Amino acid sequence: MATTLTTPTAAASSRDNSVNPSAVEMEARVRRARHRRHVLVLTLRIAILVVVLGAWEITTRLGWVDPFFFAMPSGIAEQIWSWITEGTSQGPLWEQILVTLEETMLGFLIGGVGGVIAGVILGRNKLLADIFSIYIKIANSVPRVVLGSVFIIALGLGMASKVALAVVMVFFVVFANAFQGVREADRAMIANAQILGASPLQITRHVVLPSAMSWILASLHVSFGFALVGAVVGEFLGAKKGMGLLIATAQGSFNANGVFAAMIILAVLALVVEFIITRIENRLVKWRPQPLNETH
Repeated sequence: MATTLTTPTAAASSRDNSVNPSAVEMEARVRRARHRRHVLVLTLRIAILVVVLGAWEITTRLGWVDPFFFAMPSGIAEQIWSWITEGTSQGPLWEQILVTLEETMLGFLIGGVGGVIAGVILGRNKLLADIFSIYIKIANSVPRVVLGSVFIIALGLGMASKVALAVVMVFFVVFANAFQGVREADRAMIANAQILGASPLQITRHVVLPSAMSWILASLHVSFGFALVGAVVGEFLGAKKGMGLLIATAQGSFNANGVFAAMIILAVLALVVEFIITRIENRLVKWRPQPLNETH
């Protein structure tokens, strides 16, 4: 009777062959599940949009909703197409979008950078935080939108007044998150860095900032919307060009389609920038664990 001998190498190879296919198959199942979930989410989003727009169009055509006040999807689409092909009363549509986008981005960058710097400095220096806390609370309690009129009086109808309002809208949001992120930094890691001889600047760069990065990046998603609001409100109060002026002009002529059309354009603009910020965030914080809701 013949006896089959199995060497340790062959046994290990047999075990690897039995394990690897199951691991590969499991990974493939996870990818398919993620793809199905992505398709499901996208389908439901489109379905909800179609249902809402369809109900809106039908109710306005049946006279249940007055299109004079609430517009209608087909009229909004016609208004956007008219602006694209014929231009607006202030000039080409793309020019109005670029003006508002430039004001928004400048306000977003200046306010964001200023908020991060102020948050890190006050978060790292308790004395300065105690001194300036009362002034920050006072400034934060003032309705920022009201400052639009002050900026227009002081800086005129040009871009500077809109950028200033956008900066004020963004600064406090980013500052609060950066300050809290610095305060939440791991004290044990800071102490270890100090023991190893790291300078305060090195600790801030290599320990505190990475720890606060998630807080700061989270605030950027919200703050861009505030920057856009600041730019549009500033244009609405007084401007020579921009989407805010376009909304004010449509309001003055009781053109509900024009108001909603400008709102949709601004929403699309905000979604595009939000997508870009998300991609940048994913690159900057690759070390961050994947959320649980993305693994199912």
